[in-house]
Amino acid sequence: MSAKINVGVAGCGYWGPNLIRNFAALPDCNLKAICDLNTDRLKHIQSLYPGVEAFTDYGKFLTDGQLDAVVVATSVGLHYRMGKAALEAGKHILVEKPLATSSEECLDLAQTAKKNGLILMAGHTFLYSPVVRRIKQIVDKGDIGDIRYISARRLNLGLFQKDINVAWDLAPHDLSIILYIMGELPQRVNCCGNSSVSPRVQDVTSMWLGFSRNRSAIVQSSWLDPRKTREMTIVGSRRMVVYDDTASLEKIRIFDARVDSPPHYDTFAEFHYAYHYGDVYIPYVKQEEPLRIECQHFLDCIKTGHRPISDGEQALQLVRILEASSKSLQLAGAPVDLPPADTKSHGSPAKATPNHPGNGAVTAKSAVAIPDAPVKRSRAKKSTSAPA
Repeated sequence: MSAKINVGVAGCGYWGPNLIRNFAALPDCNLKAICDLNTDRLKHIQSLYPGVEAFTDYGKFLTDGQLDAVVVATSVGLHYRMGKAALEAGKHILVEKPLATSSEECLDLAQTAKKNGLILMAGHTFLYSPVVRRIKQIVDKGDIGDIRYISARRLNLGLFQKDINVAWDLAPHDLSIILYIMGELPQRVNCCGNSSVSPRVQDVTSMWLGFSRNRSAIVQSSWLDPRKTREMTIVGSRRMVVYDDTASLEKIRIFDARVDSPPHYDTFAEFHYAYHYGDVYIPYVKQEEPLRIECQHFLDCIKTGHRPISDGEQALQLVRILEASSKSLQLAGAPVDLPPADTKSHGSPAKATPNHPGNGAVTAKSAVAIPDAPVKRSRAKKSTSAPA
């Protein structure tokens, strides 16, 4: 392999151009080829990046593109076939989320990559976000105490998909963050939703994940909201973190707020909740595009042979959660148990299709180092206690 890695991007629609932009800007990457059925899109990309070869035939793209690595940014239903063909052609691959439409397909891709000694990576972009990694540091240091629950809302007006529902489209972002912060896989999943626009394709879903030690997470996804919302709240026993990805600068706010119940009481009249309201802290995090970090990580893993943070196993577990959510939707929101982590590669996943629609603990060490940073403090509030 030459000093620069020859990369080709398949899919030049909604997300592909962002991947093309980032790979083209990396010094150790040679953006060699692009592939799409839409010739107008290909011409537009070539006008921005002269010298890039364009293909409408994916087979010729793989054989004639002189590629070391392939990035797949097409509709979810094509991820498995295109990823499998690239691996069998000897190409390292980065596939956008979710990796495939079933856990069987994810497992097959992971096994094929391992057999051929190739890198398989899923596009779970938020695992490469400096903001998310800073939140993980805060949680692991015990600054917020024990996690009680996490609430995530990812809402927007569109973009409507035809082959997957909103949970499969939007929830992978939040699921990857939640599993990374929790550090373990959930034990059960509930999911309710509604198909308001397209029959049998849920455009609004609410997913509940049950973890050990009475911890939980709620993920709300919607294509039918007038405002773009990308918010996550992590409630701890000592403090609470609010992560607003739409904020331009202050994406993390730490609220010194909590509620405590008395350890001992004899009668209900003696029972009082104690409410604490303290300062609001705003940690400084250097702004850096997560997608650029993700693309660089893919190239680094190709060079070193190191396991990606969002590798095939991590992607497989996330898809198993999505499958469980699909089964729960079919069962009118009934809980679906997930197999324990030690049987995740051999257990029987829930059978469901993405249209009627899983789990990813991040164990690999990140190549992205985020140093401790000073904290900016906002106006303080007094601590108070109030009766129940």
